[in-house]
Amino acid sequence: MLNRIKTLNVLPRWIIIFIDLVIFSIAAFTAYLLRLNFVIEQLYEFDFLRGIVIYTISGLIASLITRSFAGIIRYTGIQDTLRVLYANLTTLAIVFSVNYLSENALPYSIALIAFLVSLVLSISYRLLVKELFAYYRSAPKSQKKIIIFGAGRSGMITKQLLDNDTKSNIKVVGFLEDNNRKIGNVTGGVKIYSAKSDFEKVILKQNPTELIIATTKITLDRKNELVDQCLEFGIKISTVPDVDQWIGGEFNINQIHEVNIEDLLGRNTIVLNNQYVEKDLKGKRILITGAAGSIGSELVRQVIRYKPSKLVLLDQSETGLFEIQNEINAGMKNQELISCFIGDITNFERMKDCFKTFHPEFVFHAAAYKHVPMMENNAEEAFNTNILGTRNIADLSVEFEVKKFVMVSTDKAVNPTSVMGASKRSAEVYVQSLNQFLNSLDTTTTKFITTRFGNVLGSSGSVIPIFKKQIQNGGPITVTHPDITRYFMTIPEACSLVLEAGTMGEGGEIFVFDMGKSVKISDLAKRMIQLSGLKEGEDIEIVYSGLRPGEKLYEELLSDKENTKRTHHPKILIANTRNYDFKEVKKSFDYFEKQLKSDHIDKDYDLVSHLKTLIHEYKSEASRFEILDN
Repeated sequence: MLNRIKTLNVLPRWIIIFIDLVIFSIAAFTAYLLRLNFVIEQLYEFDFLRGIVIYTISGLIASLITRSFAGIIRYTGIQDTLRVLYANLTTLAIVFSVNYLSENALPYSIALIAFLVSLVLSISYRLLVKELFAYYRSAPKSQKKIIIFGAGRSGMITKQLLDNDTKSNIKVVGFLEDNNRKIGNVTGGVKIYSAKSDFEKVILKQNPTELIIATTKITLDRKNELVDQCLEFGIKISTVPDVDQWIGGEFNINQIHEVNIEDLLGRNTIVLNNQYVEKDLKGKRILITGAAGSIGSELVRQVIRYKPSKLVLLDQSETGLFEIQNEINAGMKNQELISCFIGDITNFERMKDCFKTFHPEFVFHAAAYKHVPMMENNAEEAFNTNILGTRNIADLSVEFEVKKFVMVSTDKAVNPTSVMGASKRSAEVYVQSLNQFLNSLDTTTTKFITTRFGNVLGSSGSVIPIFKKQIQNGGPITVTHPDITRYFMTIPEACSLVLEAGTMGEGGEIFVFDMGKSVKISDLAKRMIQLSGLKEGEDIEIVYSGLRPGEKLYEELLSDKENTKRTHHPKILIANTRNYDFKEVKKSFDYFEKQLKSDHIDKDYDLVSHLKTLIHEYKSEASRFEILDN
């Protein structure tokens, strides 16, 4: 029987019509019996055979008019049910018309009873056939049991998609909910349980292999708690995308994906004043340095939404600029809006050509070297790019009367222990002191603003892609120190902060962001192993390699001598930093430039030594430059 059902892909329409005619006949006969209280002798008094024929022929005409036979029965849905209803209503209308033309052809009361019986039977048999197909389709396989967290709209859509997926054999065995008003109800034939009090009971009773988080109304802490519970029972965890990521406004089953570590490290959404950002950027000429990098490219994606009159992408990476330009132009009609400018920010004349050509009104300065150990071993490049390159862009911004200059800095600039961190701190000092100096002269409109934040998820060289690759290769995972911690945020969130800072900044501020809780990197590695379905110590080893040159055990957003003041947004603060004399800072930068041009073999030691006199809190760790602190 099973093989027959498999070969019978679609039931022929003539069979559906025949079954419907049989149902019309049975409905008419049943109507006579019900109307006459099952007194068989009275059937002949009403000429029931003529009545059955009239009702059946009327049903055939109605079926042809409404095409109630057109649907595929095993996929019966609301539209098919409505067609059946229209067919039965049309049948009743035809019978009433016949009665009007031929008195007592079929009594009205019997016609009404027949209508109700045929409607119930027509719909019921279709649903029965649908269930039989579903049952036999999955009969030879062992069912995969799924439980869904969230019994709202997304949860119901997820269940429907899973139920209708013919390629898999999935059964949704329950919903989990934190909303007390929904707990205990039944939706879609599935009971809703309490995610807090019934979790263990449901898992042990239903034995699901996977839990799907199908709601966006869940805090990060709650999501982490749920993931921990699932990992404890060895249950796979997946999630559905946000509504704004549904393809064409519709959710596809292929968009369900396993929960990854990025989903658990991001933070609850922080709403920023995008209307003010739009007011500042709309119709403006905007330059983004480092536009091919992780932060720079995301700035490009976000800035373009605010409809600037011109967006200039500056980077020395030809391939990176080509890729981001193609990405943005793919969704735009006016492809002249974006211009790519290839150049190195350390080349002053080349940068001047850029400013002279485009005359930007806003500059977002994201170009920098950011890899701590790499810059510790290549200190001269950190001085060239992070220090003198920033000076070039800042000075040109003044010369060409840029309205706002927003610099992207890092938490590694706070109490720096590395060349990279100290070079970024000195860049902060330069733009701050320049802003203060210009204010004293009252001769410029350029406002210099700085933003500081921690590690961004998914950026090139960050720890998570490295760990993922090590897990794929079978391990081991290398962690520098068992106690090392870091702050994390998403790239889009970091860039939203940069844009917000550019809007609210009045010049000279360093904006710091509430980064939430710091994450222990060893715990991060252990969790990534668990999410991969592996076990630490058995499948994957964690090896501690020791701190790298210039690396801190923990990061800070403020130095010991800094405190903060609040802004209109509770998650965004302004650091109260010490003031520097711009003339003295300029002398230091001139010294750096002179030393970089010299032929001295150990000039990097001279450079770092002088940097330590500028940035007093700079103390090297696990570095060859520690000798300078002694």
